[in-house]
Amino acid sequence: MNLPEPQTLPYSTLMSEIEKGIVKIPQFQRDFIWSKRKACKLMDSIVKGYPIGTFIFWKTKERLRSIRNIGGIELPEPPEGDFIQYVLDGQQRLTSLFTILKGLKIVRNTEGSANKKGGISNAALQKKIEKLPPETLKKLIEILKATKEDDFSEMYVDLSAKEDDEIIIIDIENVDKNNIIKLNDLLFGSLKKLANYPSELHEKIDAYRQRIQSYPFPAIIIKEASLDVATEIFTRINVGGVPLTVFEIMVAKTYDAEKNFDLAEKYNELVNRLSEVDYETISPATVLQTVSVLMTKECSKKRILNLNKHKFIAIWNDTADAIERAIDYFRGFYRIPVSQLLPYNALIVPFAYFFYHHNDKPTGDKQKYLQDFFWRCTLSVRYSSAVESKLAQDIKRIDTILKDELPKYDYAIDSSPEFIKNNGWFSAGRSYIKAILCIYAHHQPKSFIDNSIVQINNNWLKQANSKNYHHFFPKAYLDKKEMSFQSDSNHILNITIVDDFLNKRKIRDNAPSKYMAKFAKDNPHLAETMKTHLIDDFDKFGIWADDYDRFIDNRALKVSEEIKKRIIVQEVDTEGQEPIFDDEEEVEIQML
Repeated sequence: MNLPEPQTLPYSTLMSEIEKGIVKIPQFQRDFIWSKRKACKLMDSIVKGYPIGTFIFWKTKERLRSIRNIGGIELPEPPEGDFIQYVLDGQQRLTSLFTILKGLKIVRNTEGSANKKGGISNAALQKKIEKLPPETLKKLIEILKATKEDDFSEMYVDLSAKEDDEIIIIDIENVDKNNIIKLNDLLFGSLKKLANYPSELHEKIDAYRQRIQSYPFPAIIIKEASLDVATEIFTRINVGGVPLTVFEIMVAKTYDAEKNFDLAEKYNELVNRLSEVDYETISPATVLQTVSVLMTKECSKKRILNLNKHKFIAIWNDTADAIERAIDYFRGFYRIPVSQLLPYNALIVPFAYFFYHHNDKPTGDKQKYLQDFFWRCTLSVRYSSAVESKLAQDIKRIDTILKDELPKYDYAIDSSPEFIKNNGWFSAGRSYIKAILCIYAHHQPKSFIDNSIVQINNNWLKQANSKNYHHFFPKAYLDKKEMSFQSDSNHILNITIVDDFLNKRKIRDNAPSKYMAKFAKDNPHLAETMKTHLIDDFDKFGIWADDYDRFIDNRALKVSEEIKKRIIVQEVDTEGQEPIFDDEEEVEIQML
């Protein structure tokens, strides 16, 4: 790598290189977020000759995924083999200068992010919108209405301002209109237009134009460094800002125009397909971990960043196929209908690895061993910490299963009713709770009203008060009673999966004996219906007596039986070892 070269660039050169397509914003840079007021202050500093910071450019012949439409203007691509200068530092300042020069209008949402192309397809977007609950749809409409347009041509020079006043302004309501000139007119106005201003202002107009056009913009050019070096420089520059994700770096690193490969677009295409089966919440981190595991059997940050670009591109289609087959297996064999119920995104990684190496659905011992693996991971809250190292260990276990052998585990599973009761406090984000919800969903719970199958929706499963979750003993009812069981109604054993209509209109705060008596009149199959909720005997479960403790005890027994059906008991489970259990709310992996 050549040593960085400090330079100074005049305004005209800087803008000309943008217009020629020589200067690009790399994908790992985020959206343009500066307000017009902030851009105005930048121009005011330039007019006054104040320093505005140094631009840092990465000059290379390497082609990355870049944002061509700076400010909405279509810009050319330099010929193949020519140098491009990617902006590593200063893109907000540079984009502000360019939008002012062109007098552009930037449309952005209320959070300040400029609109940009990309994302999911229209068909997938329409499908998602159709599934939205009314209140969510209302909120979306409000957000769309809240977009605003910043017109960067509406920036003015106050010719009556003193040097220590604001010279570049946007608020002209209380300013003498004879003493202001549009910034664009000052820079590019015709002689005829400028001649209309009083002669005593001509000197100032010339002086301000000269200051802008001759302003020495400091820049550092880093020549022909590798992408890893460039992104490392960018990361260090932005220590005080939002750090780059590994996905953003890999989008830039794997971009290949000749092979038409754009990781961001490929990821969006995958998510679009998965949205058709309600598994659209798969994260970029999980996808990168899967690619890395398929290539190297490991998925640390360092390992992912060192993946070979061409091998990454070559394996992508098979990776996407393996992910889709893993999800098909979750939906089919485990009957997990939506991704929000999946205890961990990370579970996709070892299962995609299995299906990458195994063309068919597993049968016989493979099926049993794989099921045992799934429930051990979910019930032991395995991926709540040290995910990358645990995935590397578990890939070895999947290799064992692929050889029709039962893997050994060094952690115990406690399936006892007491363990479930002691650890079942309900929170929609806990993986242990999601595991038990998956058991509930496997039985395809039916409506108390008419025995129809309950529709489970991703949008309804994100929080404890979601529409699909019903406290069988309603919280409002139990609040009036003295309970001996942990004095808490908010427990997974008190949760059933129901439809929105049932939750809102039929149950409310009524005692179970009261509302179940009404359902018994309307639904002749109610006893069979309740078996799909792991409630098989109304008297034994204390429903007619409104006995909460008896209900909890018997449901704990049923859930315990279901867990035991799914686990192959090993020595580690029987030798008295305490299960490792540190279950926290699932959090997106920030490292990626």
